Amino acid sequence: MTDHWHAPLRHIKAADLSGDTGQTSGMTRREAVSGKTVGARKVWMGQTHVAPATNSGDHHHGEAETAIYVVSGNPVFVFAEGEEETRIETGPGDYVFVPPYVPHREENPGTEEAVVVIARSSQEGIVVNVPSLWAEVEVEARVQT
Repeated sequence: MTDHWHAPLRHIKAADLSGDTGQTSGMTRREAVSGKTVGARKVWMGQTHVAPATNSGDHHHGEAETAIYVVSGNPVFVFAEGEEETRIETGPGDYVFVPPYVPHREENPGTEEAVVVIARSSQEGIVVNVPSLWAEVEVEARVQT
C-alpha cells in the first residue's frame, strides 16, 4: 500500500534545471518541476529567459493555464484583442495570467535579460508554436465522464 501522505519532498537545484522541454524561438525555457522530473501530476514549473532586444515567436500552451512571475528585466507580453495587439509591460515582482489556448509572445525591449518563473496547470510544458497571434487555434474537446 502506498502512503501518499508521507511521500518525500523533492529538491530541484537551480543548476539542475533542464532545457529538455517545449521551446519557442527567441527564448529559452528551463524545466524544474514536471511529470518527467519529479513525477508531478498536475503542475509544470520552470523559468523562461529572453535576451535583451529579443522577441519570442508567437505560441500558446494548449489547455494549460499559465501563471508568470517576473524575476528580472521588463518583459512585455503581447496578445491579440480583436484586430489590435495588446501589450502588458511588466517589471520585477509583477504577475501575468495566460488563459488556455491564448496565442501570445514575450518581448524584451530592455538592455538586460528578462527572467520569469512559470507555473502551468499541466504535467508537462505544453508549447504550441503558431504563425501569428491571430492563428486559428485547435482546442481539444474534453469528454466528461
